[in-house]
Amino acid sequence: MPFYQKRGEIPNKRHIQFRDKNKNLYYEELISRQGFSSLYSNTYHINPPTIIKKVGKFKQIKKERAQEAHRHHHIRSFDLKSEGDAISSRLLLFYNDDVDLSIAKVDKSMKTFYRNGHNDEIIFIQRGSGSFYSNFGNMKLKQGDYVIIPRGIIWKMKVEEKMSQFIIETSGPVETPTKYRNSHGQLLEHSPYSERDIRTTQLDKPIIDGPSIIKTKLNNGFQEYEYSHHPFDIIGWDGYYYPWILNIDDFMPITGKIHQPPPVHQTFQAPGLVVCSFVPRMFDYHPEAIPAPYAHSNIDSDEILFYAGGEFMSRNNIQEGSITFHPSGLPHGPHPGKIEESIGKEKTNELAVMIDTFKPLSISAKAKEADDIDYPMSWKK
Repeated sequence: MPFYQKRGEIPNKRHIQFRDKNKNLYYEELISRQGFSSLYSNTYHINPPTIIKKVGKFKQIKKERAQEAHRHHHIRSFDLKSEGDAISSRLLLFYNDDVDLSIAKVDKSMKTFYRNGHNDEIIFIQRGSGSFYSNFGNMKLKQGDYVIIPRGIIWKMKVEEKMSQFIIETSGPVETPTKYRNSHGQLLEHSPYSERDIRTTQLDKPIIDGPSIIKTKLNNGFQEYEYSHHPFDIIGWDGYYYPWILNIDDFMPITGKIHQPPPVHQTFQAPGLVVCSFVPRMFDYHPEAIPAPYAHSNIDSDEILFYAGGEFMSRNNIQEGSITFHPSGLPHGPHPGKIEESIGKEKTNELAVMIDTFKPLSISAKAKEADDIDYPMSWKK
């Protein structure tokens, strides 16, 4: 997590009596990772956060895997029909034990609360705007935002301008890259972004209304719970565990005299994968530099590239919302002519999100509906 935060009213010590002006006791809730051994925050509720009125029916999630040859893929995600709120509009495209990758075209605000019980989430806002409301406070959403939502956070999203989203759900915690942190957790001087770039929540007045329905996602399905009280009845909180935002435009690219490999673009890490940001940047300045990337054989990882905007200098026939999948075991690289075309160019304005996974990905039946079957042949001259 980025750093310690404090919002609202809290007592001067943890786990002691904390009362309002009428001597009513506030209810403390510890939200923590790895039991009591990792990051945590303490929240203080007006009502007990544990009172459930009703347990709804369980709805199973079925992941339909496409039976497909081992090959490169280009998914035209813009061709897929998607509508609804930030949860109902999601279309799962790729997955393994460590991550689910989805897209969503969000045109409705959420009516019920949502909590992912088993996964952290990164929601990349490719287009559109809105507001994010959570038990830790609220944040405005804009184009280019990476919204980091640790598991267990209760939230809902309001649409102000229809949003196109790319969603990364991880089985382990989403973190800033270890290589860019000192031993105290602070981002180092050579990190491509700093704590100044990170936006955190603002806590409004507690909401006393109830009851409230919270839709909880688990690894194998959805479970609804009806609670007696509103989950945002929090008078204050402090700690290291909360949702936060980094905008891709605040990522400062690392460039060099010759072509720099993808690790310099790393933005986040999670067990089993890394997330990288390709942003507008100056090209290499060696007199004989080749700005286009060299061919690469992914021996130990699968590569997903979500093309968010700009011009994509190493690929032909790529549009905003295109997703390429280059699985391990096969070489990939610039399309014919792109290497020579890049020589002498000074900069690129491409915008893309890359995920490298260390376990093979499965491609879903939904992704197959927008698959360019001719893509593996696109390297022919």
